Amino acid sequence: MIAQVANSGGFALREQSSYFQGMSFAGYGTSGDSISSMFWNPASLIGAQQGLTVEAHNSLIIPYSEINGTLSGGFLGSSSIGSGDIASDAFIPASYAAYRLNDQWIFGVGINAPFGLTTKPEQNWAAQFYSRTSKVFSLNVNPTVTYQINDMIAVAAGVQVQYLDVSLKSADATSAGFARSNEISGDDIGYGVTAGITVKPFDGTEFGLGYRSGVSHKLNGDLYASGATSAISLGVITPDMVNFSAKQKINDKLRVLGTVEWTNWSRLKAPRAISDTTGAALTTLHFNYDDGWFFSLGGEYDYNDKLTFRAGLGYEISPIDEEIRSTRLPDNNRWWLSAGASYDFNKHLSFDLGYTHIIPESTKINIDSSHQDYNAAFGTYTADVDSHVNIISASLRYRF
Repeated sequence: MIAQVANSGGFALREQSSYFQGMSFAGYGTSGDSISSMFWNPASLIGAQQGLTVEAHNSLIIPYSEINGTLSGGFLGSSSIGSGDIASDAFIPASYAAYRLNDQWIFGVGINAPFGLTTKPEQNWAAQFYSRTSKVFSLNVNPTVTYQINDMIAVAAGVQVQYLDVSLKSADATSAGFARSNEISGDDIGYGVTAGITVKPFDGTEFGLGYRSGVSHKLNGDLYASGATSAISLGVITPDMVNFSAKQKINDKLRVLGTVEWTNWSRLKAPRAISDTTGAALTTLHFNYDDGWFFSLGGEYDYNDKLTFRAGLGYEISPIDEEIRSTRLPDNNRWWLSAGASYDFNKHLSFDLGYTHIIPESTKINIDSSHQDYNAAFGTYTADVDSHVNIISASLRYRF
C-alpha cells in the first residue's frame, strides 16, 4: 500500500472507497450496498447481507503540484529554481470483508492506508534547505463488530492496529555543493479504536455517527545531520475523526446523501526528536495544524435493477494555512467534483466506478521571520503553488 501524495487535509488519505468516491464521499457513514462504509462508521455494516461479503477497492491518483518562488536573504543568496512537479502518480488499494452471523451480529475487517504522503522536488531547487523528499507510509488493520439492536438502531466498535513509517529530508548546508541530505526517519506500530451508531427513525431515512480515534506512535529511528547519525524516538499522534452522515430516500429510484466530518489535526502540534543516548531534544517538527473540516452532498439514481448512477460535490477546509504552510506539504482548501456508477452483474458480483477532480484554492507559501520554519541562514522563501488532482477508482464486490 503505497500512498504517493495526500489527497485529504494534512497527510490523510480519503480514497478508501470506490463506491463513495463517486459521490465525493457524501453519506459514507450510512448503510448501503458497499461495506466500505465501515471505514468511517462500523455500525453501517447493517447493510451487509446474510453470509460473507468481500470487497477490493483500487484508486489511481494522478496529482500535479509545482512550487515556483524566490529564496532571498540567506547565505546562499537568491535562487528562483522551481520545484518541478513534486507529486507522483499512485495506486492505493483498500480491502474489506463482512460476515453477517444472524439478524443481530455482523463481524467485519478493513485493511487500509489512512495516511500517506510523498513529495519529491528537484534536488537543487530554491527551497532545498527547507525540504527535499518527504514520505509517510501507513497500513491499518481494523476488525469490528456490529450489533443491530432493532430495525431502528445499530451500534458498533472496533480496534485499529496501525503501522506508520516516516522519512523527511532536506539539503545539508555543510556538504560540498549541498549534495548531501539531512534526514529524520522512524517507524512504529500503534493502536486505536473505532465506534459508530446508525439510526433509522423513519422508512427511507438514515443517520450515521462514526468515530476513528487517533493512534499514538513512538517512532524509533535515526536523525542524520551534518554527516553524523543519532538514534532517536519521535512521538506522533495521528488525528481522531468524527463524522455525521445522512441518507434520505426521495422515491424508489432516487436518494440524497450528505456528510460533515471533523478531523482533530490540532493535536499533532510540534513533536520533538529525542536522542536515545542523552535524552535531549535534537530537532522539532513544526506542524501546529488547525482542525480540518469536510462537507459533501451527493445523490444516486437507480437507472434500472442493475445500473446505478451517482454524483457529488465536496468542500474541504484544510488544517494548513499560509501562516504555517510549508514546502513539504503545500496544502489548502479544495473543491471535490465527483461522478460514479455501480453495476450488478448478478446477485453475487457487483462493480463500482468513481471519478473525482480536485480543485485547490489559490495557494501561496510565505516563509519569513514570522513563519515557524524560518531559518535566517537559509533566508526568506515566497512562492505560488499550482496544483490539481484526478482520481479514478474501481472496486469489485462479491457476496457468498
